[in-house]
Order: sequence, then C-alpha cells, then structure tokens
Amino acid sequence: MPDLSRTAPDPALRRRIRRISFITLAVAVLLAAWGTYTRVAAHAALARRAATANVIDVTVVRPTRGRTGEDIVLPGSVSAYAQAAVFARTSGYLQAWFADIGAHVSKGQRLATIAAPEIDQELAQAVADLANARANERIARITSARWQKLLAIDAVSRQDAEDKASAADQAQAAVESAVANVARLRELASFEHVVAPFDGVVTARNTDVGALINAGQVPGSELFDVADTHALRIYVDVPEAYAGDAHVGTPARLAFAEFPGRTLTARVVRTAGALDPVTRTLRVELLLPNPTGRILPGAYVEVHFELSADRRALELPSNTVLFRSAGPQVATVGPGGRIALKRIVEGRDFGTTIEVLSGLDPRDRVIVNPPDSSYDGEPVRIVPVHPIVPVGH
Repeated sequence: MPDLSRTAPDPALRRRIRRISFITLAVAVLLAAWGTYTRVAAHAALARRAATANVIDVTVVRPTRGRTGEDIVLPGSVSAYAQAAVFARTSGYLQAWFADIGAHVSKGQRLATIAAPEIDQELAQAVADLANARANERIARITSARWQKLLAIDAVSRQDAEDKASAADQAQAAVESAVANVARLRELASFEHVVAPFDGVVTARNTDVGALINAGQVPGSELFDVADTHALRIYVDVPEAYAGDAHVGTPARLAFAEFPGRTLTARVVRTAGALDPVTRTLRVELLLPNPTGRILPGAYVEVHFELSADRRALELPSNTVLFRSAGPQVATVGPGGRIALKRIVEGRDFGTTIEVLSGLDPRDRVIVNPPDSSYDGEPVRIVPVHPIVPVGH
C-alpha cells in the first residue's frame, strides 16, 4: 500500500498558499482601484484646467461722477455786426469811385458814380411830358369851366358840357401819371450815386472806372462790401448735452490767436431756440464790443463756457469702451462672474476719460481693455490691480 502520509498536503503549506493567494488578490484589487482613481483624478484635473483656460483674467473699474462747472471750449466764428454787399440799381459805366478797401464810410456817403445817359435822357423826356400834360390839363379845365357857364344859359347841350368836364378829368389823370413817371426816373437817376448803407468799413471793391455795370443782384456783380465792425457777432454751436445751460446772459471768455495769453469777455445775446437736426447742436450768438476795430470779422476764436452737463453723467477711462456697429458699449462683470454688455451714450471726450450720459450704473464693475471678442455670458475672473512700484524703492 502506498504511504498516504506522504501524499496528503501539509496543513501549514495550505495555509501559506491561501495567505499568498489572498495577498496577491488584495494587491491586484488595490492596484486596480489605484489605477481607476488616478485616471478619474486626471480626467477631473484636465476638466478643471480646460475650464480655467476658458476664463480670462480681467481688471475692473467703477464709474465716477462726472465733472460739473468745468470749462467747455468750443470753436466760434466772428462776423461783423452788419455786413452788406452793395449792388447797382441802374445800368451804365462806372464814372468814378470814392472809397477803397479799408476806408471808413458813413451812412449815405457816396462810394461811386455810374454814368447812365439813357436814364438822364428818359428823365428829361419825362419832365417835358409832364409840362405838356400840365398845359393840356390847364386848357381842359378852362374849357370845361366855360362850357359850364354856357350850359347855365342853355347855350350848349348838357352832353357837350359833360364831355368837356370829362376831358378835364382825363387831363388831370395824365398829369398825375406824368408826375409818377418823373418820380420813378428821378429815383433811378439817384441810383447813379452808389452810397454806403450804414456806417462801417469798406472790405471789398470789385469794380473800377470804365467797368460796365448791370443793375440787379447777380452773383459776383457786387460793387462794394461794407461791414459795421463797431461790435462783432460771435456764433457758437453748443452740443445738445449742454444746450439747456446756454441761455441769454450766459457769460463766456474768448481767446483769439492774435492776443496770446489774453481773454475777452462776452455774453450770449440770443439763441436759435431749436437744435440743428443734422448736427444736434444749438446755435448761440454772443455780442462783443469792438470800438477800436482791432478784432477783424472772419477771425477764429475759442469760446470758453462755464457750462455743466447733466449732473447724473458718469466718467470712465477711454480704454473701457467697445466701438461696435450697434454703437459704443462697455463690458461689465455681472452676477456669477459673467460678462454683461451695456450700450452707452457718450458725452464729452476728455482724452483719457469719457463722459457717459446714460446706459451705466455707478455700481457697475466695468472691464478695462475688454477683448474685442467679448460676448454676453462669457466667464471672467477679476484680478486685483497691483500698484506699480518705481525701481529703487
């Protein structure tokens, strides 16, 4: 018989084998669990990095209250108090002129004389016709009076007497017509003397002796230009945002290039009362005394107003605005750290800052230098602005 004691497994060996098997299985399970954990953690970390990569870092500012009572500088144009182009009222040849450019003239002073022989001859003829009409009227009145006496004694018929009276009335009407014609021609003859319409300075002479003169206001045919410069009218176009503060009596300081370092004062004397529908500006007029005539019409002037726009206006740095087809916008950081685009209405541009008239709240967090691709709902992360420390400090 075989020896069974040698073929039966040793209990200690079996326990060792089971222990080794259990340890091997436990290690395998742990390795599998660790591999699964590391893969899940890697996927989660990758997702977090991807999500973080899509969030841009931004710095924000809050709007500040707009400026009030500041100096508003607007361009102005200077015009003479009164200016007129002088045209001829009768045709002929220029016989003489008596005032050149720069000459100071008085109202009614003769500027030139036009030779118009046709008018003179027509006037002489009209005077002769008037004398003839008066002679006819006189004889017609005498004849009518005689026939009235003859009618009283029934020496003539009533019809003949009334005809003579009618002839006398017709002669009187002819006299009145001749008088009116003489007055008309004398008025035309008076236009042979070209006179100044008001006190002022001759700013242009566009004719010379012997020139053919045609009556009427034809462009380019004016003989003289006369300007009254004892005072100057200054016209300024005020933007709509400040139109409410530009009223009669508003003071202004005027800066002319020919007077560096000096300013003159003037006041608004009238406004247009309506905005220009194209430029959205209000035209105002200022009056500036100019007794010495040192300031010339046509000059450029900077007009400094102490105007204050809407007190609710806010200010932002210029680099916060996005210019798009829909109009200027700003990107604000809304709830949840996401962009909310807001359309704004701009006011004045101060260079580094701009004025915002509407569309923004003082509590808004506005992104500085927003990307052009910014869109509503885009996630962002606000980072603090670190002050710049100069080198060596």
